[in-house]
Amino acid sequence: MNPKSVNRIATTIINSLVGVVVALLLLLISYILVTGLPHLSFNFLLSPSQSYQAGGGIRDQLFNSIYLVILTLIISFPIALGAGIYLAEYAPKNWIVDVIRTLIEVLSSLPSVVVGLFAYLVFVIKFQIGFSIISGAVALTIFNLPLLTRNIEDSIKSVPDFQMQGSLALGLSKWTTIVKIIFPSAIPGIITGIILSSGRIFGEAAALIYTSGQSAPVLNYANWNPFSPDSFLNPMRPAETLAVHIWKVNSEGITPDANAISSGASAVLILVIILFNFFAHWIGKKLYKKFTVGEVK
Repeated sequence: MNPKSVNRIATTIINSLVGVVVALLLLLISYILVTGLPHLSFNFLLSPSQSYQAGGGIRDQLFNSIYLVILTLIISFPIALGAGIYLAEYAPKNWIVDVIRTLIEVLSSLPSVVVGLFAYLVFVIKFQIGFSIISGAVALTIFNLPLLTRNIEDSIKSVPDFQMQGSLALGLSKWTTIVKIIFPSAIPGIITGIILSSGRIFGEAAALIYTSGQSAPVLNYANWNPFSPDSFLNPMRPAETLAVHIWKVNSEGITPDANAISSGASAVLILVIILFNFFAHWIGKKLYKKFTVGEVK
């Protein structure tokens, strides 16, 4: 068989496999949207959930999911950024660093249920924080850190070496080079990592069942005091997220319209993740142009 035939066959196989993956993804998203979009309305999005009566919405669950993503990123991003910069630019090549990277890989492979149970025993029981948003944010930080750290490290390493060498040759310090040259060039990759980790956080359910809880107390969105029990900004209150609400409605929901609530909430979950991806990519392009005076194709 000549090389052209081999190349043609290999290309056909690869394209077919990619087509299968894309088809499965489109089929899954289409099914969720087709079954869920008819149940969406402003009343569904802006109304609190109901435990026994029909007509409940997902207002509090949707806000809790977004709030949890923000808190988790506030905790995890600075730590992951520092760890990624250290591993990419400062870490020596020895067995200790190899062990650190291995531990990061092990941590990223832990099931979310295990992480949730660990956070439940430590924060909810041992430190008596109770079911709360902050307990859920810490639990999500544990398995969000490896993904974010590795992505930041790879993004920094992907910047061409001549940028670092040229900057050092001009007399700039290594830290100044990283902050002013390397980091701005790595922003698109870092934004991608934030998108991936945020999607995982937004759709997580198992770890949050044991940490943030399965209840959604009535919130006062006019109360901006984060120390008030009924304030929507209070991080110490229990908070049922959208993913946990979908699981709860499907498993033990007794409302007459449980299927409609589940389908509608699933559609909202998919739409929010898609919109967040597009928005984050747009922000990444703007930041890249601002810091590098370049253009993302």
